[in-house]
Amino acid sequence: MNDLAAFSPGRILVAGDIMLDRYWFGEVNRISPEAPVPIVRVQRTEERLGGAANVARNAASLGANVGLLGVVGDDEAGRLIEGKLAELDIGNFLQRDSMISTIVKLRVIGRQQQLLRIDFESPPGQVVLREKLMNFNALLPEYSIIVMSDYAKGSLVNVAEMIATATRLGKRTLVDPKGDDFSRYAGATLLTPNKAEFRQVVGAWRDESEFVEKAQRLRVQLRLEALLVTRSEEGMTLITGDKTMHFPTQAREVFDVSGAGDTVMATMAVMLSAGKTLPEAVQWANKAGGIVVGKLGTATVTREELFA
Repeated sequence: MNDLAAFSPGRILVAGDIMLDRYWFGEVNRISPEAPVPIVRVQRTEERLGGAANVARNAASLGANVGLLGVVGDDEAGRLIEGKLAELDIGNFLQRDSMISTIVKLRVIGRQQQLLRIDFESPPGQVVLREKLMNFNALLPEYSIIVMSDYAKGSLVNVAEMIATATRLGKRTLVDPKGDDFSRYAGATLLTPNKAEFRQVVGAWRDESEFVEKAQRLRVQLRLEALLVTRSEEGMTLITGDKTMHFPTQAREVFDVSGAGDTVMATMAVMLSAGKTLPEAVQWANKAGGIVVGKLGTATVTREELFA
């Protein structure tokens, strides 16, 4: 599988909910006298790109030319994100909304275990969303693969229009969906729900044949080229018009699943931009997911790790 020398990914535009992942690492040696909770003595802090920005970060780590489109607040967290994009040479197409705060997820880690997560978020306003849509339309001709990373935080309220416009221009659109209504993603090239998200939309299944039947029905209903269901320890299943392919998990040791879906989506986009077929792209994405869950927090996979 070592194709590193000949590997040449294309240009990828990532649009969606942009976040800053903050980590506070510390020691836990006693319980608070005020409440039955551990006291964490913070020793170091770290900030990482999260949400759609983590998808862009993963794609850049694999050597793709990446642009990132989304909304941040006019605040310290937003400026940190912009700085990290510059460090990674990711195209910065962020819209600033002075009326909101940048989405921040703060995780408190003690003894390498997550003890608490605190979320700060507010949806972007209509004016900045209209500006983002105009920017998206202007950027489309420059990219071959469009990734839409939906965390249901408000940045992709126009996703149906975005997919329709990208499709008219012959772009392949990959969507990481959210919610119990996937109709707004109709016409996309590929949808990548996890098992829980898929069940929320189609209901439970009794066996594998019913799972495939429900998946194929959803694919046809939404006019998708393919549907990729990520199934945790069960691996991944790719459903296309003429076949169903299952890929067993390649995780050797699961340490942290945070951001694993971002890594899978980014790897799919990078491989498709490099000319791989859908099954080939899933094979590589499955391997990348198996690597990243062995790392702490929203991590990335390097080209060297993937092609080892």
